[in-house]
Amino acid sequence: MSPSWGLCDVLVFGFRCSCLEGATQVRHTLLFYPASFVPVGRRTYADAVNPVGSKAVLVTGCDSGFGFSLAKHLHSKGFLVFAGCLLKDKGDAGVKELDSLKSDRLRTVQLNVCKGEEVEKAVEVVRSSLEDPEKGMWGLVNNAGISTFGEVEFTSMETYKQVAEVNLWGTVRVTKSFLPLIRRAKGRVVNISSMLGRMANPARSPYCITKFGVEAFSDCLRYEMHPQGVKVCVVEPGNFIAATSLYSAEGIQATANKMWDELPEVVRKDYGKKYFDEKVAAMETYCNSGSTDTTPVIDAITHALTAANPYTRYHPMDYYWWLRMQIMTHLPGAISDRIYIH
Repeated sequence: MSPSWGLCDVLVFGFRCSCLEGATQVRHTLLFYPASFVPVGRRTYADAVNPVGSKAVLVTGCDSGFGFSLAKHLHSKGFLVFAGCLLKDKGDAGVKELDSLKSDRLRTVQLNVCKGEEVEKAVEVVRSSLEDPEKGMWGLVNNAGISTFGEVEFTSMETYKQVAEVNLWGTVRVTKSFLPLIRRAKGRVVNISSMLGRMANPARSPYCITKFGVEAFSDCLRYEMHPQGVKVCVVEPGNFIAATSLYSAEGIQATANKMWDELPEVVRKDYGKKYFDEKVAAMETYCNSGSTDTTPVIDAITHALTAANPYTRYHPMDYYWWLRMQIMTHLPGAISDRIYIH
């Protein structure tokens, strides 16, 4: 980079772009690129599959967040929706609200994606509810997920395994079980990843690992399913922490207390409580960050399910995160590290 540039200056696909010049210039610059490089807000969602009719879709993780909103949205569009809920058997508020619609096109299903027996039971529930099971099920949305925080030396192996069991192996488990129905319909698999499935971030390694895995799994599945007529899409939301209730100040503090208590003595001694508390405080500031409007994510998933030619990847995120993701995935690590990490 030119020595005259400041730290906010970056080189993006041959263009000089300064953060100080504002988002307007960035938007104008991005308009010169092909559709595959343009943020989701600039894409035109058209060419819908008609009619939607009573096409059946299973969505995991519908107790709250994206899944809850998506289940209601797809129902309003005319889909036959099976809403997989972790807490259905506990009478969760989100489940009760979905059930209160009293619609024969929206059915909540007990579904813990970590339990093979619950996944197989969900398959039977869906199959027995289909008008013609031999024609299969149109869509599967793997949305269920959890998150946590903590630097590598602060994070237990048990935590790594817990996050992976839901986010990665849960996605694989549910997909494998429902693929026969999806194949028969030549339908869609939509996997919810994250911008952190494309770029890493400090203190988020358990989450990043699993989302990077979801990206790889989705690519492999897309290659394999192409001859079968099944389309596989990935949705990579940006920062929607405030909209999804992934974190709360109370939850972060409880996690931090447990984490500190379980740390090896050598780690506690070397880092110190002050350093640890600073990292926890930084994480607490994220609780209310990001967009509270999930519409871009819901629209992206809906397009993936209904478009005649859906995109391979969707990027519902603001321009800052979209640009950061492009820089961190396309430029040499020495440059992106200098801009965002060091």
